[in-house]
Amino acid sequence: MTKKQVEESLEYLNKRGFESPEIGIILGTGLGQLVSEIENPIEAHYNHIPYFPLATVEFHSGKLIYGTISGKKVVVMQGRFHLYEGYDFLDITYPIRVMHGLGIKKLFVSNAAGAINLDFKKGDIMLIEDHINLQGGSPLAFKNVVEFGDRFVDMSEPYDLEMRKKVEAIAQKEGITLQKGVYVSVVGPQLETKAEYRMLKILGADAVGMSTVPEVIVANQLRLPIIAVSVLTDECDPDNLQPINIQEIIEIAGKTEPKMIQLFKELIKEI
Repeated sequence: MTKKQVEESLEYLNKRGFESPEIGIILGTGLGQLVSEIENPIEAHYNHIPYFPLATVEFHSGKLIYGTISGKKVVVMQGRFHLYEGYDFLDITYPIRVMHGLGIKKLFVSNAAGAINLDFKKGDIMLIEDHINLQGGSPLAFKNVVEFGDRFVDMSEPYDLEMRKKVEAIAQKEGITLQKGVYVSVVGPQLETKAEYRMLKILGADAVGMSTVPEVIVANQLRLPIIAVSVLTDECDPDNLQPINIQEIIEIAGKTEPKMIQLFKELIKEI
């Protein structure tokens, strides 16, 4: 990855009318409904943006959408990239560098995750307070990383405290149950065994997924304040583990998403 590649991506998007967005938003698996809230949308499909990877998962549609939500200019990733699709960490996080280059000042991230904390239920939303990286690598581990920012990035508080407090207050006001906890990111695409769920619980994880952490690491390198929420789509009880139903996971994500959209819209108004 080079600065020149990022500049070419930015040049294409600027010509399309992607002008000074304030907030970047990444939508997770089954969480695409937010795009219907975008006013005056301009779309750019990933396969048209120079150097962008292509989305391969069927429930990720693969486009960058620019427009207005709650009176603020936003750029939304509808479809993200995962290690399990065969991408590397630089592919996965390339869009974060492009959105930062467009001018975003804050980043919102959503994902679908499994609840390891058995006090949490499917259909809940979890505000991510911290994470554990079990993906076996880093999006900062490449030779010319210093062209893009510091090599040794502080991760003592990767998720912005101020925005977290705002989200908690919004959830309380709107009557939305909001859990808080630690997200662990694994490679996938296979789901966990009973023994693996037990291990993740011992490690201190409240929810498990296959995304988000690489993007958060790069956002921290770029000193981009970030907020992230997990829509909990299944309960990972190793003593009562049922075979996975991907269709049910997508349905639960879809049913819970309006609450997440409400949180994001209200937060956009307030920041």
